[in-house]
Amino acid sequence: MNGYIFNIQKFCTNDGNGIRTVVFLKGCPLHCLWCHNPESQKLKPEISFSEERCIHCGRCEKLCPKGCHKVSPTDHVFLREKCDGCGKCCLNKLEIKGKIKFTNTYCRFLNCKNCLCKIYAHRFEVVRDCRDIDLAAVREKPRWLPKTCAYWLLDNGYDLPLWHPLITGDAMSVHNSGNSLTGRNLVNESEVDDYENYIVDWPDL
Repeated sequence: MNGYIFNIQKFCTNDGNGIRTVVFLKGCPLHCLWCHNPESQKLKPEISFSEERCIHCGRCEKLCPKGCHKVSPTDHVFLREKCDGCGKCCLNKLEIKGKIKFTNTYCRFLNCKNCLCKIYAHRFEVVRDCRDIDLAAVREKPRWLPKTCAYWLLDNGYDLPLWHPLITGDAMSVHNSGNSLTGRNLVNESEVDDYENYIVDWPDL
């Protein structure tokens, strides 16, 4: 069996008879309400962050390619999930005369109700031109990410908008504030022949 080990505990006596060495693997599908190891639920490796060990030197903020760290003399915030789930990066785009033009046509695998990808875990295997949002993508010219993208905002020295879920603590705030694709006039790419007929000039793109 293959898997990602995130912890090994020796001399365990709980949850059964005897003394055991317990190996913890990532990817638990149960999501129990009483789970004591929520870090086990995602299959992929995750960055571990212990705020109490931070000495506030600021080196991680300077070195992190995705701007996940915000460090002050008294506080250290680790932005593990900066994506606001707006869905705008899943809109089809055209490059015309050196500029990116957004259309209101969307990837056929986008769920327009919650603005999340239906096949996120294996999207690169299915959609050949699907892009990973790494540092190179964030800094690519011409810009193809929306103006409201947290990765782009933080990399360019801007603060997150007040409606961002990381600020509000509410995953629905991106939708309730009108900053996602929810409720907009959208067209599935499977119904499109000429993308130039669907170019939009929304102010948040």
